[in-house]
Amino acid sequence: MSDALATLKQVFGFDAFRGAQGEIIDHVAQGNDALVLMPTGAGKSLCYQVPALLRDGVGIVVSPLIALMQDQVEALRQLGVRAELLNSSLDLQSAARVESALLAGKLDLLYVAPERLLTPRFLSLLDRSKIALFAIDEAHCVSQWGHDFRREYRELTILHERWPDVPRIALTATADAPTQVEIAERLQLEDARRFVSSFDRPNIRYTVVQKDNSTRQLRDFLADRRGQAGIVYCLSRRKVDKTAEALVELGHTALPYHAGLDADTRAANQRRFLREDGVVMVATIAFGMGIDKPDVRFVAHVDLPKSLEGYYQETGRAGRDGEPADAWLCQGLGDVVLLKRMIENSEAGEERKQLERRKLDALIGFCDSMRCRRQVLLANFGEDYPTPCGNCDNCLQPAATWDATVAAQKALSSVYRSGQRFGVAHLVDILRGSDNERIRQYGHDTLSTYGVGKELDARTWRGVFRQLIAAGLLDVDAEGFGGLRLSGSSRAALRGEQPILLRKELPPKRNRGRDDRDDRNGRPVAVMQAGDQPLFDALRELRARLAREQNVPAYVIFHDSTLRNIAERRPSSMDALATVGGIGGTKLARYGEQVLEAIREAG
Repeated sequence: MSDALATLKQVFGFDAFRGAQGEIIDHVAQGNDALVLMPTGAGKSLCYQVPALLRDGVGIVVSPLIALMQDQVEALRQLGVRAELLNSSLDLQSAARVESALLAGKLDLLYVAPERLLTPRFLSLLDRSKIALFAIDEAHCVSQWGHDFRREYRELTILHERWPDVPRIALTATADAPTQVEIAERLQLEDARRFVSSFDRPNIRYTVVQKDNSTRQLRDFLADRRGQAGIVYCLSRRKVDKTAEALVELGHTALPYHAGLDADTRAANQRRFLREDGVVMVATIAFGMGIDKPDVRFVAHVDLPKSLEGYYQETGRAGRDGEPADAWLCQGLGDVVLLKRMIENSEAGEERKQLERRKLDALIGFCDSMRCRRQVLLANFGEDYPTPCGNCDNCLQPAATWDATVAAQKALSSVYRSGQRFGVAHLVDILRGSDNERIRQYGHDTLSTYGVGKELDARTWRGVFRQLIAAGLLDVDAEGFGGLRLSGSSRAALRGEQPILLRKELPPKRNRGRDDRDDRNGRPVAVMQAGDQPLFDALRELRARLAREQNVPAYVIFHDSTLRNIAERRPSSMDALATVGGIGGTKLARYGEQVLEAIREAG
């Protein structure tokens, strides 16, 4: 452990391990296998990087995305680590250079795509190399039921079969209990020690709002976040393009990303997001896995994601640096209908459809829950969070409820009497007694439920229907046109035998700024003192210049948290600067004098 701590300090610039890092590193460094489940931003990479530096040979890291490899290799090179990558982005000459370095024993870490690793040529190279360990990153990609399934991950059992004495460490930030079992089985890690950290991301504030006008609501959410890096997720390519254009018109630096764009455009937009400050990426879920940008301050969903597991992974891309971040979700009944229809119309087998239905139901339950968001979210991963978090919308502004038993009876009766084939908009028109052509066409102005709900406005009725669906009292006919029908649980509610308590539908409020936010104990979080701001800004300018000169993302030079620490402490010597977290020996030698000069100039 003393060698591991020395490496941590000398190379990475940190004085102590966090959480289970030290125990995992010691376990793997001694030659043992491990399955590591640790939330994004908790330092998973160190769990294989440090053992690779401690053991003889090269650490082979299997990673599914080129962007992730490039970022991690560039960051390691800044630390003086001999790191390279092998994937389709390299030309023949560059690939040959990396292969020669591998055979010559001149690499500490080599990142490789699973497709490349499985080729006979690369396996032959490994046969002739000294291997320190195998690290399988984003291990949830092995799960056929997961949201990021990669077929090649299923073939990684060859690592254990061909090199049984080389330790393996599989890592993921996203795996519920069934996925954990599947990872262990598919990668032959049943006997590996399992390290499961809390999935909690305490710096992320979770907020769910009911969709009214998602473009306007997103505009209001971003009003106090101009200049911050963030990701906005949309369900369709068309909405990505439309939303990105709207944000640009509002003065944001926003870029689109989806599979409909050509590869060069996607690559260029991703490069700008990673390397520039304050860029907002508007994307489908095609974007994001493996994104290592630490200073993403918010992840916003303007449409409902497909599962709670996917939502957790997507929101986990915010606040990787541990600083305050937001997860904001705007959801409506139309999203539910669309996603249910997508499930039913897919070519998947019935077993897969049933699983996707359950996952969507869990997400809908999360959105409409009046409990602490964090408690509901973590329960999905089998984790008990004992007390309300104090850092989600339900904790900060507890939901008001109302006795909706009579309203539910009216809604259910209206569904039944209109033939169980109409959508929410039409049902609301019936209840409110609207006089329009469609109502008259079907003779619904003669129904006994026509006009019985005039006391509630349309927004409230939409909320009633949405929450009745979430509670399982109504089903969506996804195979048809999204019409509602009674479920097996409807009868008791119709008879008034089951009291119905629902969340009140409140008018949307503009989000307050983040400067005054407190943590769960009422303490200010990551607030820069006014006197330190000029130096912090000067250090960011220095970092930006250094990054441009080297053509690397700014955060691989220094994280914002490191710059903030420097601005607060104002070290006056190299020895004092060396005590700042995130400044190892190589960075101190490379950038120390320039940092000290910036401090002196700032006074």
